Amino acid sequence: MSLVFAGVCSHAPGITGRAGRADPEIRDAFYGKLGELRERLEAANPDVIIVVAAEHFANFFMNNMPAYCMGLADEYEGPIEDEDWLAIKRTVVPGNAELARRIITFMLAETDLAYAEEWKFDHGIMVPLNFLTPRYDLPVIPVNVNCQGPPLTPLKRAYEFGRVLRRACDAQNERIALIGTGGISHWPATPDSGVINEAWDRQFLDRFINNRSAELVAYTDEETLRDAGQGGFEIRTFIAVAGATEGSTGQLMFYAPIPIFAVGCTVAEMSVQ
Repeated sequence: MSLVFAGVCSHAPGITGRAGRADPEIRDAFYGKLGELRERLEAANPDVIIVVAAEHFANFFMNNMPAYCMGLADEYEGPIEDEDWLAIKRTVVPGNAELARRIITFMLAETDLAYAEEWKFDHGIMVPLNFLTPRYDLPVIPVNVNCQGPPLTPLKRAYEFGRVLRRACDAQNERIALIGTGGISHWPATPDSGVINEAWDRQFLDRFINNRSAELVAYTDEETLRDAGQGGFEIRTFIAVAGATEGSTGQLMFYAPIPIFAVGCTVAEMSVQ
């Protein structure tokens, strides 16, 4: 049936783990929009959700760091982090190995893609699933884009990866949803944790929502590190979703800097044509 839904949201661990320390008014507004994104996702009636995320050295490290990797398993477990710290109970998440194999096979004809038959989900996937599929009853196919260890994949390649992923989805019979998840500006695990560059975030989101591809891929890693922190490298996940919805625009449902969550918190949907 092809791609039937596309969206993005933030995934910082503080979103769940430090919920009680956030301003209730802005936190609840953010949660409300995540709930609205879930409702829109459910209305699209997907058979599976592909989550394009940035993994945080939970499965991949510098001895083996693929630029792009897709999960190829019938089930996954997460979170790998402490349950109390993240405030998400460890659970088994269903996958769809047969569909993942078809998508991987299609994509390998056009791009380089690793695969993993074992994968422990960290907060990069579990925080979004906690809000978007809280019953964990929708099969998930995870995708990791290396946003951690340079050399990083060029932004043009991330956009092209999304374009190839879209063609792979459109070649399938299943109804497929796509979620990109990451931070925008943030400086995790540094003395600057909690700093958020709202102006930079809003500029990026304007480019993203309007799918201005040339501007989206124009950032250099040096500029991103300076203006958005090392966490800003996760724009690659959003850019992949922009590539998958090339020619379409979207709706920014929520954005606000929430320092206790240590990230500019975002919820958006992209039109699927």
